Amino acid sequence: MELGTTDAAPARRRMRTWLMAAAAALAIALTGMWQLVPASAQQGGFTIDGTQLIDANGNPFIMRGTSHPDVWYEGEFASYGEISDLGANTVRVVLGSGQRAWGVSTASRVQQIVDECKAQRLICMLEVHDTTGYGEQSGAATLDQAVTFWQGLYSVLDGEEAYVLINIGNEPVGNTNPQQWTQQTVDAIERMRSIGFEHTLVVDGPNWGQDWQNVMRDNAETVAAADEDGNTLFSIHMYAVYTNPQAVVDYLDAFEEMNLPLIIGEYGDTFQGQTVAWATIQSEAEARGIGWLAWSYSGNTGGELDQVTSFNPSQLTTWGQRVFTSANGIQNTAERATVFGDDPDPTDPTTTPTEDPTNEPGGDCTAAIGIVNNWGSGWQGKVTVTATGAALDGWRLTWTWAGTTRITSSWNATITASGAGVTATDVGWNGTVSSGQSREVFGFIGSTPAATPTVTCEAI
Repeated sequence: MELGTTDAAPARRRMRTWLMAAAAALAIALTGMWQLVPASAQQGGFTIDGTQLIDANGNPFIMRGTSHPDVWYEGEFASYGEISDLGANTVRVVLGSGQRAWGVSTASRVQQIVDECKAQRLICMLEVHDTTGYGEQSGAATLDQAVTFWQGLYSVLDGEEAYVLINIGNEPVGNTNPQQWTQQTVDAIERMRSIGFEHTLVVDGPNWGQDWQNVMRDNAETVAAADEDGNTLFSIHMYAVYTNPQAVVDYLDAFEEMNLPLIIGEYGDTFQGQTVAWATIQSEAEARGIGWLAWSYSGNTGGELDQVTSFNPSQLTTWGQRVFTSANGIQNTAERATVFGDDPDPTDPTTTPTEDPTNEPGGDCTAAIGIVNNWGSGWQGKVTVTATGAALDGWRLTWTWAGTTRITSSWNATITASGAGVTATDVGWNGTVSSGQSREVFGFIGSTPAATPTVTCEAI
């Protein structure tokens, strides 16, 4: 979609990754069901098993998210946190490789994006947008030029395979000679692997991503076989070609029959006056365990397909409501990737948990900080409150970091900090804790080193 205004790795390393994935797949097959693996068991990165995207802990991961046009709106960095707060588990990030007028996304900028995605518990799918409509769009980049851009980011992205997927090029061929897509995509995948990238690679279809001539569908097996890591994910964009619900079903059926992985990398509810079968896209994706990323958060020309108005998360458009709050929307279907631990997803603050009617609120309490995940450059903490006396209907926590650790982001608590001192209070719905019970009440991302200081709890 284009509506915005504005080295090689050692073979043994790739073999080890493959063997780990194969072993995990075999174990799953033997048990006949997916077993949740703790975050502490994290190894490697995302992999593919049949139609399923598997996270670094060996668990299926289903994308539910949106796109953010970072290269066009670098001043809207707060959007990542807003998208996470709206419940998304993935964000697709628009980058520029320099062939188009919007400029280049620098290595330092991409590093900031990846760090922020991790802090906000978002899986980050990075994409080069300059390839849009190659062969038909003047000035569009080739997939080979996109790979050169990725090569320049190798030092930034190496080691982030558990948190980052690489969408090699957005809608890389237009409607002119879409057959060229197959070889260009094969070449791009092979070159990415020769550079050393071990990430899951995402490839968009031709025909401006909509593959209405079925070139991607008919050649998907050839493209998948070209990836020595067996780690390529196909992406279809659904706009005006998919106004008929049956067209959605038929396309998804084709990949299911081939046992190949597919996501809906972009879609809208309308496009140039035509109604897209968005409800079918969502319901079919939910029924099949297929990921989707709706276009786009904000910033489109004329506001078409904006999910929020002027990057204001409190102003959901009709399309935004369909994306985030509909029956099969993000808030009802998204689950965080297990690499971020078992912290519960945001709960509707308008829904207050039922208090224990047998206990008077306002009793004494204790609290503790636990380390959920530690990735070296940061860590995820969780805070648990225990009502040691009567039930609580509110709490205030205080502690002091012993070293240089600081909170960089948090969720489900009101945080104030002064130097190493921290005060945290409940946000209403998570203030109640039954007498004698413990409740995990909020989480945060901290700077290194990871630490678990003594926490003082006060009932309020």
